[in-house]
Amino acid sequence: MPIHYSLLFLKCYQSVKTFVWSLKSLRLPTSSSNVDDDKQERCQEHKVLLTSSSNFSESETMFGDKLESQALQKGCEEDIEKHCRRCIGYPTMRTMNKLKKYGMYTLFFMFIFVVVFQFSEDVRQPAYPVFKRSETNQTNRMIIVVTPTYKRMTRIADMLRMANTLSHVKDLHWIVIEDGNKTIPAVQDILDRTGLPYTYQAHKTALGYPRRGWYQRTMALKLIRSNTSQILGQDHQEGVVYFGDDDNSYDIRLFTDYIRNVKTLGIWAVGLVGGTVVEAPKVVDGKVTAFNVKWNPKRRFAVDMAGFAVNLNVVLNSDAVFGTSCKRGGGAPETCLLEDMGLEREDIEPFGYEKTKDREIFVWHTKTSTPNIVQSKKNQTKPVPPPDTFGYFVEV
Repeated sequence: MPIHYSLLFLKCYQSVKTFVWSLKSLRLPTSSSNVDDDKQERCQEHKVLLTSSSNFSESETMFGDKLESQALQKGCEEDIEKHCRRCIGYPTMRTMNKLKKYGMYTLFFMFIFVVVFQFSEDVRQPAYPVFKRSETNQTNRMIIVVTPTYKRMTRIADMLRMANTLSHVKDLHWIVIEDGNKTIPAVQDILDRTGLPYTYQAHKTALGYPRRGWYQRTMALKLIRSNTSQILGQDHQEGVVYFGDDDNSYDIRLFTDYIRNVKTLGIWAVGLVGGTVVEAPKVVDGKVTAFNVKWNPKRRFAVDMAGFAVNLNVVLNSDAVFGTSCKRGGGAPETCLLEDMGLEREDIEPFGYEKTKDREIFVWHTKTSTPNIVQSKKNQTKPVPPPDTFGYFVEV
């Protein structure tokens, strides 16, 4: 039993015990036959008490004499008892008998309550690890998450899921770039509810860029370089940049245990990506020697966008951005970006490889598939109307 419950029970026990023993020390009638005799005896005792000069001052003696005279005129019993209740604090006989009778019951049930409460608290404690809501930031690094987004039917659901995850992480700035000419109020509302510092801007994909978020990430990098102090805030001198898509699934520990601790370039495993169950760096003696991937394994940085983070100093010390293409990466932009930042394989800090089996994956490349919405048959003369949302906001 925790010490605070023990002290609580001990305090209650001492209080009730003192109260019960004080009740036992009183001379109380136990039956209706001797109530009148007991009152008469107490009446005489309190008469003496009220008229005693050694215990009362002159004013109190006068008050006692007056009370005694009135009590004698009325038979003494009721007035003396009222005076006892008013001046001495004694309750009535009936109340005293009830308190004495139920005093031990009260103590017993208090003990049972404390035991049951403590037992129920032990039962409520989960026997399995729980998700961490936040962590103590000992590195003083701000996590900067860059998320390109665009209009689609499942976008609000994806953004809502990601927002619920990021809202549990301390010291995080979320940069969301809309692929369009204006921001969307529904997305803005989601960002507001997270309670996180964020930046939400709209940049429509420029001509020549693939519509895969490359241009939006480029605009985010330019924003970081031009507004570093505003993004970091007054309490942070360092940061880490992570490119997190809105349709992935993230474990909170990815941010608290991995990204927060990246000093140069951090890399970890990603699930359900590249046509395989998992892609991960191959680590030998703490160094990345190759990549366990199926698609184009000869890339210098054969890693998915969700599988790495870069320290802010590396970003600020270069002007690297996402271009319109990347031949060195076989069409994937990760290799070109990291090489343009001047990074080598020796700079990689692997995370999550320490176990020999049952290693955990903290990020999954889960793409939300577009649901098969049943639509009315196409009319030859009229276009197919959009599905009815019954007044609810859905990006159709």
